[in-house]
Amino acid sequence: MKVVLSIAGSDSSGGAGIQADLKTMTCLGVYGMSAITALTAQNTMGVNAVVETGIDMLEAQIDACLSDIYADAVKTGMLPSAEQVRVVARKLKEYSCKNVVVDPVMVATSGSRLMGESTKTVMANELFPIARVITPNIPETESLLGTSIKDREAMEWAARKLNSIYGCGVLVKGGHSIEDASDVLFDKGSVTWFEGKHIDNPNTHGTGCTLSSAIASHLAMGYNLKKSIEMAKRYLANAIEANMDLGRGQGPLNHMANIVDFQKI
Repeated sequence: MKVVLSIAGSDSSGGAGIQADLKTMTCLGVYGMSAITALTAQNTMGVNAVVETGIDMLEAQIDACLSDIYADAVKTGMLPSAEQVRVVARKLKEYSCKNVVVDPVMVATSGSRLMGESTKTVMANELFPIARVITPNIPETESLLGTSIKDREAMEWAARKLNSIYGCGVLVKGGHSIEDASDVLFDKGSVTWFEGKHIDNPNTHGTGCTLSSAIASHLAMGYNLKKSIEMAKRYLANAIEANMDLGRGQGPLNHMANIVDFQKI
């Protein structure tokens, strides 16, 4: 069985972070491991509290996983401090990790800020260069480049620009676009668009975590990057289209939509 390690924060309500990652990996048929970077008290309404994992404990979790079970891919999510980013980058290099998918989580779906400016800079300089692909959404891309992105042409320019700076594959996600939900990948000198449409469902808590975990899962299974993104987007669309409605805010996705018919239970 293929194995994926998620290095990310815990979401107490189960919709994003480590919980969404492990659900996604399980539903896609890979074995998921985790190293938790922070405990959060959150729900569909927002993030109420955050406690960062100590550096020694984060390092111990990564060592415990990777010294025993080889990871065919690694996904990183919420990394709230520069010190954590440095530890993660050092450990991924130490264990010669491949298929690293970096989701540069800066702001929660609810709008709560999860990363400071100094951490963002360290992440870009130390983690992006060892990634197979990074998956910023439009607001994160704007923050990384300090420019406004209003259309597809600007998304494509941004993907090229980030690739030229950091050398990794770049998937700029268009879910925040008013036009559609299409994403653009720039990798190894070529541009690929993954067309998508907005799905009429406001419950999108954890979409970024889910997509990046699905990409990592497919990379672990041996698919190339383009195919991994294509399959991951299909899985995500199915999870959104299932129209699960939980909580009083932006509810979670139905990660199990492709394997369980809840109406028959």
